[in-house]
Amino acid sequence: MGSVTAQLPALIGVLIGTIGTIVATSVADRTRWKRNQSVRWDDRRLDAYIEFARVIKEIHAVAVRMLADERPHSRGHRMDREEGLARLADADVRHTLAWESVLLLGDASTVSAARDWRDAVWRIERAARGLTEGDDHADLLHRANEARDHFYRAARSGLGVRGGSVAQATVLEARLDEIRASGASRRTPETSAQA
Repeated sequence: MGSVTAQLPALIGVLIGTIGTIVATSVADRTRWKRNQSVRWDDRRLDAYIEFARVIKEIHAVAVRMLADERPHSRGHRMDREEGLARLADADVRHTLAWESVLLLGDASTVSAARDWRDAVWRIERAARGLTEGDDHADLLHRANEARDHFYRAARSGLGVRGGSVAQATVLEARLDEIRASGASRRTPETSAQA
């Protein structure tokens, strides 16, 4: 009995060490599993955001090209109505699928920003389809650019992407102002008097 009592502290130490190892291994495995799951979902979320942005930007670009004749300072290439409508119909199907992925995987602020961008581009698309009248195209474009910037800020924040602002709305608005100014300077006094 004396030998068991003498070995008891060593046995307790081994038992505590074994339990500590099991707990530490379990915690490390759980942490690794959570990190892997997070990376996996972040990858899928990124893919969903990229596809959504790609199709919304395509709808935006097609609609703007359809409106090129109605925008006096446009430098874009005109797209005829029939081709534009066909491309919009195709993009709309892909948009619906991409939107579902954003809804499933996106965080609340990114989904909200995606909805705002989608709605702003829809306004441009409706103008291109001839479903609205009297809209200021420059204002519609500016709102869509601002909504895109907001979407990218929310998506980058949700994904933990660092690196500063990628906002384009102010850059694009400044470029539009330059185009307007160069168009106004090309007008002759006779043309200005008629306007």
